[in-house]
Amino acid sequence: MKRHLKAAVAGCLIATSGGAAATLEDKAALALTSKAQCTSCHHLERKLVGPSFKEIAQKRKSDKDGAAILMKKVREGGAGVYGQIPMPPHPKTRIGDDDLRNLVDWILAR
Repeated sequence: MKRHLKAAVAGCLIATSGGAAATLEDKAALALTSKAQCTSCHHLERKLVGPSFKEIAQKRKSDKDGAAILMKKVREGGAGVYGQIPMPPHPKTRIGDDDLRNLVDWILAR
C-alpha cells in the first residue's frame, strides 16, 4: 500500500508543473494517471514521449465523439495521431472502465 501511495505522489509531482495547488479532483485524477502509468509518457502541460494532457484536450474537446475516441485509443493503443511513437494498449487489468471514463473526462476538461 505504501508503495502505491508513493507512486501516486510521484505521479502527481511529475504531472503537475509545481504551480498552484491541485484540486481534490485533480489530485485523484493525477493519482489515477500514475496508477495507470500514464505519467510515464504524458505530462499535464508539456510533451514527454507522448502529447501533454492539455494538447490532447485541445484536439478532442470540441469533438462530440472525443471521449469515445480517447477511450478507444487508450484501450487499443496506436500511433500516428501525434507522431509515430506508438502508445501501447492499456487493458482493463491496468485501468478499469469507470476509472478510464473519469480520466478521459478529466483530460478533456483541461
